[in-house]
Amino acid sequence: MGIGSSSFIPLSVFLFAVVNMSAMIFPPVSHSIDLSISIEEANKSLAAGRQTMESAESVEDVAEVMKASEKVSRVGADPEVDPCGTHAILRTRRYWLEYFGRREAAESKRQKQDIRMPESKIQEILNMPYLEVEVRLCGEEEFFAEGAEIALQQGNLMARPVDIGPAERGRKNPGPKPSFRSRFTARFAYADFDPQAPGTLAVFFPDGKLINIPADFSKIP
Repeated sequence: MGIGSSSFIPLSVFLFAVVNMSAMIFPPVSHSIDLSISIEEANKSLAAGRQTMESAESVEDVAEVMKASEKVSRVGADPEVDPCGTHAILRTRRYWLEYFGRREAAESKRQKQDIRMPESKIQEILNMPYLEVEVRLCGEEEFFAEGAEIALQQGNLMARPVDIGPAERGRKNPGPKPSFRSRFTARFAYADFDPQAPGTLAVFFPDGKLINIPADFSKIP
């Protein structure tokens, strides 16, 4: 999913305020899933996101920045090792803060002035009640992921998503063997699971196939 393509983020958080001030640079911040981020910590995460994008000078640089941002919030297979291995990107509150920090940097370059998100919009991110999960997977035919569902398991707990988007039509992978990649997105309420404990994302298909993705939320920023 590309920058800004998620349908689950309110449009209002895309609104930025122009502030004529120099950007302060902070080192990257990393925590397990944290539901009590302060405004001060949020600003540090935004600054960390800006810093990574400010150093990007080419399309290739931007691609590397995006790949690195997903790596720290990814569970399941490593696509660099197994291009068709099932994995998921977990979009936490801190993930979105750094994401919008990168957006701030990109807009600042484009407009040639410092662009900053107002505190009211930062607070919207800090109040987000859902974890967004984007599942990426491969199959043998174009519509293999149609009707796929997902649940989150932690011991005896089985959490269902509050909503789930339809799977994308499969895109063909290069190579002689027929193979298609697809993805879909679901949201889980933080109130429905333990965001500090290990769990499993169970992906169900209409034909009865099941894929389990181990997810240790205590290691996700």
